[in-house]
Amino acid sequence: MTRTSTSHRRRATAAAAVGAVTALLAVAFPAGSATADAQGASPAARSVASAARGADPGSLPAKLSPAERAELMREANAGKADTAKDLGLGKQEKLVVRDVLQDKDGTTHTRYERTYDGLPVLGGDLIVEATKSGAEKSVTKAAKAELRTVDTTATLKPAKAETQALALAKADGSKKTEADKAPRKVVWLGQGATKGRPTLAYETVVGGLQEDGTPNQLHVITDATTGKKLHEWQAIETGTGNTQYSGTVTLGTAQSGSSYTLNDTARGGHKTYNLNRGTSGTGTLYSGSDDVWGNGQATNTETAAADAHYGAALTWDYYKNVQGRTGIRGDGVGAYSRVHYGNAYVNAFWDDSCFCMTYGDGTSNTHPLTSIDVAAHEMSHGVTSNTAGLNYSGESGGLNEATSDIFAAAVEFYANNPSDVGDYLVGEKININGDGTPLRYMDKPSKDGASKDAWYSGIGGVDVHYSSGPANHFFYLLSEGSGTKTINGVTYNSPTSDGLPVTGIGRDKAALIWFKALSTKFTSTTNYAGARTGTLAAAGELYGTTSAEYKAVQDAWAGINVGARSGGGDPGTGKTFTNDANVNIPDSPGAAVTSSVAVTGISGAAPSTLKVGVDIVHTWSGDLQVDLVGPSGRTYRLHSSTYDPTPNIRTTYTVNASAETANGTWKLKVQDLGPQDTGYINSFKLTFP
Repeated sequence: MTRTSTSHRRRATAAAAVGAVTALLAVAFPAGSATADAQGASPAARSVASAARGADPGSLPAKLSPAERAELMREANAGKADTAKDLGLGKQEKLVVRDVLQDKDGTTHTRYERTYDGLPVLGGDLIVEATKSGAEKSVTKAAKAELRTVDTTATLKPAKAETQALALAKADGSKKTEADKAPRKVVWLGQGATKGRPTLAYETVVGGLQEDGTPNQLHVITDATTGKKLHEWQAIETGTGNTQYSGTVTLGTAQSGSSYTLNDTARGGHKTYNLNRGTSGTGTLYSGSDDVWGNGQATNTETAAADAHYGAALTWDYYKNVQGRTGIRGDGVGAYSRVHYGNAYVNAFWDDSCFCMTYGDGTSNTHPLTSIDVAAHEMSHGVTSNTAGLNYSGESGGLNEATSDIFAAAVEFYANNPSDVGDYLVGEKININGDGTPLRYMDKPSKDGASKDAWYSGIGGVDVHYSSGPANHFFYLLSEGSGTKTINGVTYNSPTSDGLPVTGIGRDKAALIWFKALSTKFTSTTNYAGARTGTLAAAGELYGTTSAEYKAVQDAWAGINVGARSGGGDPGTGKTFTNDANVNIPDSPGAAVTSSVAVTGISGAAPSTLKVGVDIVHTWSGDLQVDLVGPSGRTYRLHSSTYDPTPNIRTTYTVNASAETANGTWKLKVQDLGPQDTGYINSFKLTFP
């Protein structure tokens, strides 16, 4: 939920020096390719110029050095007690500074975690936006509930919570299951908290290995009073990618005497290690007497290391040169890579606990998952963890996974490598399916047989690698638009859920909008509706709310069934019946209310594509249950009550109402199922195509 602060207290902020965009990539490409185009522009310069075209220069990200970021962090820490007071937090609440970003105009975005009586508040993160002078502009919270009079005395023993967590992990197929540490007491504000209220709970982290050999870090939240499981999520974030080779490239290495190591000193000391089929530990740092790594064949253990090291370098350069972030945490410190994990392990993963990426060697140990987009995907999990911190379950988990696919595509295009050209396919060269098909498709995700093309109310229950589909689809539509087109030799044909076209704004602008939303608008609990709100806010700041870019964001979200079109949600031609009278929605436990329209002059049955335009003003849309009621009395669920802190419902739904007679009284039925928030039906519209 976003609010505008009424306080005029000013906080000092450091003025960040904005450096010039680096013109050359630090990695070289094979003979015959180049890091610059015919006009002499580097990939970084092209991407930045493309995204900045038409943007408000002040809203673009400042290129903060690690020292500049550290100074902003220091100042935020120095003022966090005053900030807590200004936000109206209780005496038992404390703020913990997690990250600070700055725009070129000096606007700062400070991300905080919270504690209550010394306990971590999970789901209590928030972002404070302040002007250059220090005046607070807005606050975005992951949860609306206030932390007041929370009983911090647990009646459940920690051992009970641990036993429950171990049983859940074993039921999921976990092997060598054990608790990594004793359960810790927390205040829970995330999904599963009773009516969104703060709940005293235990967090148990279960280690061991998952069913496929991936390390296990299952977080289980248990009510410390009732013993009820409130939520669970997997902290090891996995993904698969493509190509065994990227051609002949120059790698960042270090020399000591006559020995060389895969230690990229120009990129925060990013190192690459050999696990040699192991599944734990750091492994052995790659070293050699020459500065030549691998021979292009999987049988040479250095080949996978060279691919992983190269992909990490490209990803570092992309985030630094295009998005203004130096390193995953923004502090100039490199992560590290581990290759040759396990035996024939067909996956790769990011692990917060080691701050590292890990890659298996694929089927028969012949297809290492160490390509450009795999490295970018895994490193982007680290960026997400250190910005929005999107929980890796439910809708936020799908957005987390999609973010990694989105920036994997962005980095692959940025690389401009002729051996692995940019595309909107994931895993297209690894042949993980055995038939040459990609792992995932961004233009039409359902082509993989499992991913979803558009949002629907139950998508939070789908595996995050498949619930990511709508966000991937959104990014493709925003970048390239709908319909058929060929890019870098690949033919795409992207549909929309409402059947209406979307005009793209270009990949660089789409990626800039997504990153700004990820780093300054999204919180740990952001869902699809919240992602729409965040990307619209980012697009508005960058290009203006009347710009083609802003309207394209609206249309791309509508194209995956999230929100209304830029034209106000009008679904197109047809006969429309509207009720614009306001109807107040009483707070829970109030009764349901209705808004009615009388349909006349249409013969026969209602269509299978009846368009239902809903405009509801409400401070917490997740409280609402919304149904269409036909003339027969039959109901059609449009929106289910779920954990969703975003305000308002403004969208057009498509309903198969062919079982109804068209003429008669139709009703929009709305009931508030959660306390503390109110609103009203602004308008209800039916369009018969």
